[in-house]
Amino acid sequence: MSSTLTVTGGAPLKGSVAVRGAKNFVTKAMVASLLGETTSRLRNVPAISDVAVVRGLLELHGVRVSEGAEDGELVLDPADVEVAAVADIDAHAGSSRIPVLFCGPLVHRLGEAFIPDLGGCRIGDRPINYHLDVLRQFGAVVDKRPSGIALSAPRRLRGTRIALPYPSVGTTEQVLLTAVRAEGVTELRNAAVEPEVLDLIAVLQKMGSIISVDTDRVIRIEGVDTLTGYEHRALPDRIEAASWASAALATGGDVYVEGARQPDMMTFLNTFRKIGGAFDVDDSGIRFTHPGGPLRSIALETDVHPGFMTDWQQPLVVALTQAQGLSILHETVYENRLGFTDALVRMGATIQVYRECLGSTPCRFGAQDFRHSAVVSGPTRLQGADITVPDLRGGFSQLIAALAADGTSRVHGIDLIDRGYEHFADKLAALGAQAVRDEEPARV
Repeated sequence: MSSTLTVTGGAPLKGSVAVRGAKNFVTKAMVASLLGETTSRLRNVPAISDVAVVRGLLELHGVRVSEGAEDGELVLDPADVEVAAVADIDAHAGSSRIPVLFCGPLVHRLGEAFIPDLGGCRIGDRPINYHLDVLRQFGAVVDKRPSGIALSAPRRLRGTRIALPYPSVGTTEQVLLTAVRAEGVTELRNAAVEPEVLDLIAVLQKMGSIISVDTDRVIRIEGVDTLTGYEHRALPDRIEAASWASAALATGGDVYVEGARQPDMMTFLNTFRKIGGAFDVDDSGIRFTHPGGPLRSIALETDVHPGFMTDWQQPLVVALTQAQGLSILHETVYENRLGFTDALVRMGATIQVYRECLGSTPCRFGAQDFRHSAVVSGPTRLQGADITVPDLRGGFSQLIAALAADGTSRVHGIDLIDRGYEHFADKLAALGAQAVRDEEPARV
């Protein structure tokens, strides 16, 4: 079955929504539980499909996962970790790329690991070569097979020196999850330092790891023989918070995001204010409003933290279609992230995409044939249309466009949005949106 949302747009979103733990942290913290000898407790876990996928993969490997006493709490007991059947892993992994992060912990616990072909959003290359190269440097033996990749370690994994060509979040997480129980010291240069990465480091330190983070993107990990479980409350999801903020701006609304945290969103908040949005921060969250009057066009470049996050770009582009003048966008993180704008153009937006770098931030795609820059001309009235969701963040962005548009839109394949947005249809209803979800039979 695939899901469709029928949206009648044109009304401002008003009200309050709550965000829970960050998808990009929670799923990695769940994997970290494999490294412990005792039970872990993770709180503030969102009810999203990516969490369900990781839970299923953990259970396939013998981890007992149960609900805690607190709403949104998971209890993870890794006492009986075991090898999982290849077919079972493959069945679960099709909707997520996270199995690659199981490799280090499983090799430590079992001496072997297996990765099937990986799925995930089609927004760029996202190669797992970085991961495999890293694991080889720790001493893992990588065996590529028709059904996937098998890894083993004839001897204990050993600490190493690694310099990443790009501060990849996923590869940084791979190094952390592998190095903490490797023999000796690991030094990682050009590491990602996103808030979700630092929260994972906090979890690993609670488990008994010795990890230092320098200001020059160097992380040092002293391997230890054993780790215990952890108790931790996940940091809030700054991507979801920014998505609701962008929806408020695009629709002329007023949305209070309970759980949103200012320190993790400072770069977004600065940009939100430059465009013409307003926000108020209190101890429990952030209120995002369109204060009236015209929105302002801007020049925007995405970058790794502390730059403007690539996952913030897509929902904010919808608001930029309502800004006066020309906004210039340069996407430097994922080469195919602008494909979602095709649907916005069909809805009436004036967006032109380019292969050239329209900005000064160093970019890996400048000499390649990728449409990774855009010029948005506004303001333009959007009209309802039939839309098929291309990926998680692009899909939510197209949903924002449907909410801002005149008339009715049918947004197909919104089950992809369930991967990262907890109960988003219920939240839309709480904000006064006219959106009805229905299931479509799968095509044969």
